[in-house]
Amino acid sequence: MSDDSFIREVNEELRQDQLKALWRRYGTMAIAAVALVILATAAYVGYQYWSTSRANQAGDAFARALELADEGNTDEALAALEELETSGYGSYPVLARLRAAAALADGGKAEEAVAKYDAVAGDNSVPAAIRDMARLRAALLLVDHGSYTDVATRVEPLTAEGNAMRHTARETLALAAWNEGDRENALALFGQIIDDPQAPVGARQRAEMMSELIAGSGESG
Repeated sequence: MSDDSFIREVNEELRQDQLKALWRRYGTMAIAAVALVILATAAYVGYQYWSTSRANQAGDAFARALELADEGNTDEALAALEELETSGYGSYPVLARLRAAAALADGGKAEEAVAKYDAVAGDNSVPAAIRDMARLRAALLLVDHGSYTDVATRVEPLTAEGNAMRHTARETLALAAWNEGDRENALALFGQIIDDPQAPVGARQRAEMMSELIAGSGESG
């Protein structure tokens, strides 16, 4: 046997002895670590499946509620949406609250719809953008079913420069002011939309049309 072969065999024996020693010392810990990884992976996969399943169920229930509303079955739609508000998953409970408010408004129950929107707007667990949208939807209803003060209470903060909803908020306030005969305030608010280079074309056109209408009605009076 050559010296090289002898050295390799000795090295192999030493490595095996070292591995045996390591296994005796750390084998149990290694098995426990592997078991923990397997359990954690199984738990994660299980949670993902559970989460996806619940989201799919909530989505199907929401779609069915929309179908009922579109078919004119308002009471059934509201019952389905109310169930989703409490048992839904993910974003569906909030969507159900908003859609229920819209269904109430479509059914001529403006006061109940406004209360529903106000509840969403006052819920700090709801994302800020959705709360602002609820304020705006309530204010739009109150243009015809409330006072200028009612509208302003909800959307005046949204008229600030830089707010993404400022154009619609200003338009809503302007309509409420015009309904109460406050021409100057209405013209000023429509003027803010006209002068805002970031205002959507449709909003600017409506503001120009309303400004001309209000100015013309004043001249004729």
